Amino acid sequence: MTRCRVARWASIVVLLMAGVAVVSVSPGLTRRSAAQAVPASAPLPPPPFASSTGEWWEDAVCYEVFVRSFFDSDGDGIGDLNGLTQKLDYINDGDVTGGTDLGATCVWLMPVMEATSYHGYDVVDYYNVERDYGTNADFERLVAEVHRRGIKVVLDLVLNHTSREHRWFQEALRDPASPYRDWYIFEPEDPGYAGPWGDVAWHRSPVTDEFYYGVFWEGMPDLNYRHPVVTEEARKVTSFWLGLGADGFRLDAIKHLIEEGRVQENTPSTHEWLCNHRAFLDEVAPDAFTVGEIFGGNDATLAPYYPDQLHAYFHFDLACRLLAAAYGGAPLMEVITRADATIPDQRWAAFLTNHDQARAMVALNGDVAMAKVVATALLTLPGLPFVYYGEEIGMTGNKPDERIRTPMQWSADPSGFTTGRPWEPVQDDIGQVNVAAQDTDPASLLNHYRRLIHLHVAHPALAHGAFLPLDASERPVAAFIRRAEAETLLVVLNFGREPITSAALSADATTLPAGTYDLAPLLGDEAAPPLTVGTDGAITAYVPLQTLEPRTGYVFAIVGTE
Repeated sequence: MTRCRVARWASIVVLLMAGVAVVSVSPGLTRRSAAQAVPASAPLPPPPFASSTGEWWEDAVCYEVFVRSFFDSDGDGIGDLNGLTQKLDYINDGDVTGGTDLGATCVWLMPVMEATSYHGYDVVDYYNVERDYGTNADFERLVAEVHRRGIKVVLDLVLNHTSREHRWFQEALRDPASPYRDWYIFEPEDPGYAGPWGDVAWHRSPVTDEFYYGVFWEGMPDLNYRHPVVTEEARKVTSFWLGLGADGFRLDAIKHLIEEGRVQENTPSTHEWLCNHRAFLDEVAPDAFTVGEIFGGNDATLAPYYPDQLHAYFHFDLACRLLAAAYGGAPLMEVITRADATIPDQRWAAFLTNHDQARAMVALNGDVAMAKVVATALLTLPGLPFVYYGEEIGMTGNKPDERIRTPMQWSADPSGFTTGRPWEPVQDDIGQVNVAAQDTDPASLLNHYRRLIHLHVAHPALAHGAFLPLDASERPVAAFIRRAEAETLLVVLNFGREPITSAALSADATTLPAGTYDLAPLLGDEAAPPLTVGTDGAITAYVPLQTLEPRTGYVFAIVGTE
């Protein structure tokens, strides 16, 4: 087994900002194709610190799909894999020259394996598709259509625990001599400590007086990865789905994988296991992408997972700051700057909310303008961005969990999702918040997301370019430069509720050579004056626009003059 080098970096305290925000963008933003994007002038030389691995995920935008809620192909009220296949052109139609697709280049599927519950996170059969969703053959057809469009599929893989109905656990429960007995964690008496959130972690067996460990609840007993056979099985499961065409995995609840007594998350044993799993994947499928869920993750908790474990981890602290950014740009820039300095090669996954959280539009009080500027930040800042299905049209939903996973709102009534009765009622705002209503409206949130995703995918500077924060004279303004290969972009965001006049941007030093540069708008229609860069790359009181409209974002290409 490969010996792992586990990073033990110094902890960085990052305070999560309390509260959430509300943000937006002006309606007149234009989308340009990749061919139109950068004027044909002399490009700036590439920055010495821009990193590029050449892997497919480096330039990706991922779209999270709950299959049960995306599209129903057979009228039973439940979304399925064939329904998702029918709707792939909405996500990406394979036409790189334009179109009306979102332009996402990666689809993350919440669990599709046979499970006890509707959500799929309590698996009963790791080798077969959930019967509500279809068959393994349906999955293979989906993958073929995804790959035909040049995009990738990332599967949610639940390795930390199984369903209590899984035959492994049922055999372990009833027969102490079962070979599956050591696949789970049993104690003759209650060890007497709770889970990380103060909940019950040790559950009494329904068969004997002993207790078994399940960090989430009694219906999800944890697997025992101290037993090598369990690791072997995890590798078999991984290889099986790679064989069916999966391009990578999102590893659920991965920080809880191996407990060390009362320490139930982020243990050295978990780091070592992940490192070895990464080595295994590098051997059998070096192009397979892995992203981990470290709930609540900030730089201090994420840093020990690099450099040799999973490729990326969701950055929950950044998600919080993105939604809180309406209170001013500075706190957002602080967390990005720290992450950029702490985590190698921008290997974190950025998002607004996911299937476990109240939807972004709830946090943003239904304000479309707020949603637009937050989306602009998400898709121009460093990190691999993930978009939760329906976020692009402003779908709402609050706890309980079923209400944040409701059917996709394709039209003004549920018939856009199913010809039957939806498995879960749609949201009350479906009449106004739906794809059909926004599809042809150039000022809609949907079309704003389309422009941004296409822009992100077309420009390496936004996907993986170096990040250079700028100082802004006004607190609601956040501004930064992204540099990669032969392009340099300036991003300016006004998170404020009011127009801002003569906001000036400065930096004591950048990697830009001294000189004067033209700026061409890529997002936003207004032209910016030339940018003068002094010695050491200094930028002094540069005013890109006389007025920054409230809750608006702008992207400019910086090109050298002859």
